[in-house]
Amino acid sequence: MRATFRNLIDQLDAAAFFRERHSHALSVVRWALVLIPMAAAVGTLCAAFLWSLDAVTRLRFAFPWLLYGLPLGGFAVGLLYHWMGRSVEAGNNLIVEQIHEPGGGVPLRMAPLIFFGTVATHLFGGSAGREGTAVQLGGSLASGVGRLARLDEEATRIMLMTGVAAGFGAVFGTPIAGAIFALEVLAIGRVEYRALVPCLIAALVGDWVCLGWGVHHIAYRVSASVPVDALLVAKAGIAGVAFGLAGLSFAEANHALGGWLKRIVPFGPLRPVAGGVAVIALVYLFGTRDYLGLGTLAATPGGITITSFFGPQTYPWSWALKLLFTVVTLSAGFKGGEVTPLFFIGAALGNALAPLLGLPTGLCAALGFVALFAGAANTPLACSFMGIELFGAAYAVPIAVACFVAYLCSGHSGIYLSQRVAIPKVRPKGFGPNATLREARAGRGRQRPRA
Repeated sequence: MRATFRNLIDQLDAAAFFRERHSHALSVVRWALVLIPMAAAVGTLCAAFLWSLDAVTRLRFAFPWLLYGLPLGGFAVGLLYHWMGRSVEAGNNLIVEQIHEPGGGVPLRMAPLIFFGTVATHLFGGSAGREGTAVQLGGSLASGVGRLARLDEEATRIMLMTGVAAGFGAVFGTPIAGAIFALEVLAIGRVEYRALVPCLIAALVGDWVCLGWGVHHIAYRVSASVPVDALLVAKAGIAGVAFGLAGLSFAEANHALGGWLKRIVPFGPLRPVAGGVAVIALVYLFGTRDYLGLGTLAATPGGITITSFFGPQTYPWSWALKLLFTVVTLSAGFKGGEVTPLFFIGAALGNALAPLLGLPTGLCAALGFVALFAGAANTPLACSFMGIELFGAAYAVPIAVACFVAYLCSGHSGIYLSQRVAIPKVRPKGFGPNATLREARAGRGRQRPRA
């Protein structure tokens, strides 16, 4: 009797096990039917976007007078957002907010608006990036697919994260970093592991489809061969302090100048006009156009690009100039992103620090390339993997050390103000648990003593 009872229990356990596996398999199939086409569409849009950026950049090189259209182009884009895009003007911050607390979703019109706005910025010479556009393309498309599939709140959160992963992975050709970025960027000190596999699949599909359209990414080479020992790791840590402080400076300068412009120029479309005039003035003040656009192509054979910093020549102040051009462009309301300019600033700062630290310029530029972004975006894990994907695993340890130290040194600041502080880097002052970086900045402002 007892043996019969045990057999019955075993059969019930086996039936329950197979029912659970069957339910899990159906869930995987349902997710795949929604996720893979969405990621493929994002990869296609990113391919079109990257092709467009290359085309308008070369057009600007061919017709240098296009720079003088920057104020007018900025006004046109600002007016378009004023009429049609007020609900999506928050950009990446809107997507982060919707992942934290799904509400009205991300409007689908974000995709064409940010596509057109970023292409216009680069056509006329604004110093901006491309990650913001890719993330917003992915987020808006993922949100639209989620509404079409009638996903519940939790599934919508995951869908938005996969859109971010697909866009980031496709536009930079770093799918592992793209997946981890989507999980890590939401909150400081916390990674959303529940979306790990969907984000990895989306990032891989987005990258593969982008490559399938014939769009390829610049290869950065670290030609030096330096043993990875305690001295190299210590130097990477010292450099990480500088990269973190530079990332902090970039984020705070961008927020401060942007806030000041909003106060003195209340009408949004006029702010890019002022910014465009300022960028033109900077070109004449410093006598160079090398700090316009992405910084991946040069108008002249001897021009400075990101790849220049991986060579033997040292450029002491290029990082500061690119920071200045980019802060003026983005704080005035021009569309694009911060990440590629941060790559430029980081690589340039690494190049400048190399002689001081006794490191090869290419290696130190590679550390800065990813570590400054890690500090500014508070994503050390994603940036460590990005460094490995871009530069190989030989220098994985110094790359990780530079990224982690930069993350610690950038404080509770960053380029994404909707990012939450899940686990503070230091004892929090002036803001509560799970506060956003925007609230953290406001808290610091309230604590400043009056003169």
